[in-house]
Order: sequence, then structure tokens, then C-alpha cells
Amino acid sequence: MANVVEARSLQKRFGDRHAVAGLDLDVPQGLCYGVLGPNGAGKTTTLRMVYGVTRPSAGAIKVFGLDVTEHGRKVRARLGVTLQDNVLIESLTPVENLRVFGRFHLLREPELSARVARLIDELDLGSHRDVPAGKLSGGFKRRMAIAMALLGEPELLILDEPTTGLDPAVRITLWNTVRELRRRGTTVLLTTHYMDEAQRLCDRVLIMSRGKAVCEGAPDALVAERLGREVLELDCTPEEERALIAGTANARTLRVGARCFMFGTERSELTARLDRLLSDRQRTFVLRPTNLEDLFLAETGTLLEASSEDE
Repeated sequence: MANVVEARSLQKRFGDRHAVAGLDLDVPQGLCYGVLGPNGAGKTTTLRMVYGVTRPSAGAIKVFGLDVTEHGRKVRARLGVTLQDNVLIESLTPVENLRVFGRFHLLREPELSARVARLIDELDLGSHRDVPAGKLSGGFKRRMAIAMALLGEPELLILDEPTTGLDPAVRITLWNTVRELRRRGTTVLLTTHYMDEAQRLCDRVLIMSRGKAVCEGAPDALVAERLGREVLELDCTPEEERALIAGTANARTLRVGARCFMFGTERSELTARLDRLLSDRQRTFVLRPTNLEDLFLAETGTLLEASSEDE
């Protein structure tokens, strides 16, 4: 499978600070690829270098096999980009915004009208098609921004935190749009602060921290490989934590305040350890499958918090 995006030893410095520090990135064609990381990890800076508005300080980046620093215009002609902030003409309706944006792509009739009508339908904008963008809710503005990114029928769609702050119903609508695009063969590169979103949508994920790659792979396989399939969660002292893992080789635990997370392959193994620790079952605990949020916390040492701050 060919790579749509290839970056090698990619760096971006702002003064003495490394926003991106030697990143290698491969985004295969036709997949949904997620870039995850805490605030300040370098996710948005990486995306900006992919679509050519930020020049790397060092390293190489190619999109569609083209060096972005030399062929930025050719690359951007094949991209669709939705930024963290919606870029709309607030006095114009969704249909008018799309028609104006379509002219930037040199679309002519009847193709322009056909694409506008299709996107209004696919993103459920019909009920607000004649409402000025400035009066739309946040969810409808987000749908509008994605519709504009799709108007040029891009080969690569870049979504920077596409559903942050949206209600669950709108998030599901946008998830369905991403799934349909992937089914049609569009490559999707996204950042998100929602682990359930990444686990549901992404074929592969890259977790970043402090400008570097921490781990990369298919979400479920990556979680199982790094942590195991099950996790035991309970409040305990450091001494009790040591008792939990006593005599067990390569046991992995994680502590957040008083809360201890103990990872394992088999649920029976974790319950046996718990039985050794507790004389009764009065203490509250949780025994559940591991997920991507566990991996994120284990690998970066931080909880994921939504933010619109640039990186």
C-alpha cells in the first residue's frame, strides 16, 4: 500500500523550543490515520507542515510523492483541510459559502451546483441551507467547515480536532461522514482529543509527546501489545501496589494519585492478584478491558484534555 504522506526526521523549531523533534510519519493511502498527543505535543504543527503552511526546520516531508516545500501549490490542490477554527463568511448561507469556495477550486456549472447539493444533503445541512453562517450553532458550523473541505473532492482530507465541543449526535453524524469517505478511498489524517473517536475511526494511530513519536500502530493491536487486554483499577497505597505485583514478572502498573491501574493479559490473573491483596470485596474496584485512553495515559503520563490552543 502506497503512502500518501511520508516524513523523515521532521523537525520544527520555534526559537529554542522543538515543537516537532525528529518525527518519522507514514500515512498509507485509503486509511484513516490519527495523530494523538497531549497539548503541546506538536500535533497541529505536524499537520501544518503536511499541508505546507509551516516550513520544516529540518528533515523531509512528501505528500503524494511531492516535496511539500517545493510543490506546495500542487499538493494543496489535492487536499481538503478543516482547521480547529471554522473559516466561514458569516453573512453568507451554507449554500453561498460553498459556492464561493467552489470558485476558488475553479468549479463551473453544472458541476458546482451538483457538488454543493450533494454535500448539503450528506452533512444534513438542508434544514439550515438558507441561514447565515453567523447564526448557525457550533455543530452546524463544523459541518459547514467539513463540507467546504470536501468540495474539491480531495484525495487527502486533514481534520484538526473536528468534533471538539460538539454534542454526541453531531459527533456521530461527522463520524459517519469520515467512514463513508474512507469507504470511497479518501485518505483521512486527523487529530483528536477523544480516545473513543480515535478507536472507532482510525485504522492506525500515532501517539506523540514533546514533539516525538511514542508509539504507532492499529489501535486495538497496539493496546494489547503494550498493556494487555485487561486492567484492574482500584485505590491503594504504594505498599499494596507492590503486593499486587509481587512474584509477577514484567507486571505493568500505572499510578494516578491514589488510583492504581494494573494491566494484564487474562482477567483471571488479575482477580487472583486482587484476592491475594484483599481479605474481602468491600473495597471498590473496576475490572475491565483496556482501551486507547489507558495506552495514552501509560505512554505519555498525561490525561487527555480538549483544547483549541495551537501547538
